[in-house]
Amino acid sequence: MVDKKVAISGIASKSPEKKRGKMEKIVKYINPFSFTDPLQQKFVNCIMKNGKKTVAQKILQDTFDEMNRRGEKNVFKSFEIALKNSTPLMEVRAKRIGGAVYQIPIEVTGNRQQSLSTRWILEGARSKKGQPMFKRLATELIDCANETGFAFGKKEDSHRMAQANKAFAHLARY
Repeated sequence: MVDKKVAISGIASKSPEKKRGKMEKIVKYINPFSFTDPLQQKFVNCIMKNGKKTVAQKILQDTFDEMNRRGEKNVFKSFEIALKNSTPLMEVRAKRIGGAVYQIPIEVTGNRQQSLSTRWILEGARSKKGQPMFKRLATELIDCANETGFAFGKKEDSHRMAQANKAFAHLARY
């Protein structure tokens, strides 16, 4: 049993080491959700439906808690890695030249990269059924951080299409 003094100070000990004077610090989880972080607020705005921002904020907070419960040590870093892993660098755009339509690979701009990765993560979470949104979103974010999942697959498909149509890259200037 841990003494009250020891528990209040944030330090706990294992019973054999307690007698020898070795103490172990308790690490308490602190939710990294922030109302001021622009990345999180952009994500909240994309989660939001029908103007219910507080519901969207609660979903993201619960998602971070669920990710921590599933064993993620640094939840915010995992969130950023998931967004980075699902961010496309190349995509194809249809362009009509001389009566034919060509799929032309182009680079994706920064704002569109963030928009696509957020959209794909939410699409992957919404496509799963049978669980609350925060659990589905946590699953999708963990999968993207581990380079699997729906959004990462969409990014890979986008890059594969751009690679396959590399021969038409010279038509991008028209």
